[in-house]
Amino acid sequence: MQPETRNPKPETAFIALGSNLEDPAAQVKAGFVALAALPATRLTARSALYRSAPVGYAGQPDFINAVAAIETTLTPRALLDALLAIERSHGRVREFLNAPRTLDLDVLLYGDLQWHEHGLTIPHPRMHERAFVLLPLAEIAPRCVIPGCGRVADLLRAVDISDVKQLAVAA
Repeated sequence: MQPETRNPKPETAFIALGSNLEDPAAQVKAGFVALAALPATRLTARSALYRSAPVGYAGQPDFINAVAAIETTLTPRALLDALLAIERSHGRVREFLNAPRTLDLDVLLYGDLQWHEHGLTIPHPRMHERAFVLLPLAEIAPRCVIPGCGRVADLLRAVDISDVKQLAVAA
């Protein structure tokens, strides 16, 4: 039996986009285009682009990050599978944890769902601690609440944003 790939009603989901290889700003902008082309999905908002230092593995270039809002009837797993396919189509190779990447797409939030299964945790772990996620998320969804953590605006006040710089509004 095939797993369900569609929900009966659209859910709002937030997707983090990041890149630090092969013209990162262009990679993130191409990521927005790919999200807009997903089946059963509509891109509803996209943040500006932000430059941030790498986390975890410091010996790599800075990242360009952004956040997109979508409405989708894809299930969380089907959405993740579609995001992984987009990453692969952009040359993403997973050499080691926190390695440099051409395009990284992560499901941050999916409605108010709290979920954990192999390879997929919603809300995304540690998103509430990362300025490079909270700043662009607050830009497009200022009233957003991260289930189990709190309001984005409150969480943003608790993180150091000094190393995250807005570049430009996404084209």
